[in-house]
Amino acid sequence: MATPEVLRREIKALAFDQYGTIVDMQTGLTEAVTPFLKRKGWDGKPNSFVTWWRRTHFENSMIDALCDRGHTPYRQIGQRAVAYVMDRCGIGYTADEVRSLVSAIEKLKPFPDVVAALAKLRAKGYALAILSNGDRDMLKAAGPHIGFAFDHVISVEEAGYFKPHWKTYAKAAEIIGQDPSSILFVANHAFDCIGAKSYGMRTAFIDRRKRPFGQSPHQPDLVVADFAELAAVMA
Repeated sequence: MATPEVLRREIKALAFDQYGTIVDMQTGLTEAVTPFLKRKGWDGKPNSFVTWWRRTHFENSMIDALCDRGHTPYRQIGQRAVAYVMDRCGIGYTADEVRSLVSAIEKLKPFPDVVAALAKLRAKGYALAILSNGDRDMLKAAGPHIGFAFDHVISVEEAGYFKPHWKTYAKAAEIIGQDPSSILFVANHAFDCIGAKSYGMRTAFIDRRKRPFGQSPHQPDLVVADFAELAAVMA
């Protein structure tokens, strides 16, 4: 693992996961589903519904990448995941309702500390990029809701696989125009940091949820509580 001093000297660009790292996915989607579930008369917890949705989506995206029979759009996998969870919960729904819930992903707001931290990092001269599992059009639609202009917004569509497939990080390094070791990949998810680190990038784990990283051989170079701490270390 590189020390903060080495990172400040050698890093030229930072690449960020979007969903759950830049934007607050759990809170935003819980707010979006709460009135819908109330109308449906479902008496479970909206936060649990979102957790099941996200877990199902993650599982299906990993299956898609491992089967390696062509990349399925993020939106399509999201719609399958929402439909599955509603079936599990015994909730009746239409295809339009499923599409509407998944479209809420495009309107998610950033965590409160994100934009100010990004501005500090940019002022230090780093190139700043998004590398997301989202579809190109979803990422474009999300831009105004995030409120920060990144140098690159990269969808895994460019590589044809979901993260943490190594080709996604390779394509990002190619587009950013830097050697992988000069890029600090930042994520709130251990699997994403592991994927980037195994490819040769440096990594920062945003530990907002206070969860152990796990005993992977691909440990992060930085573990920080939030973006404010990330900016304090790197800028």
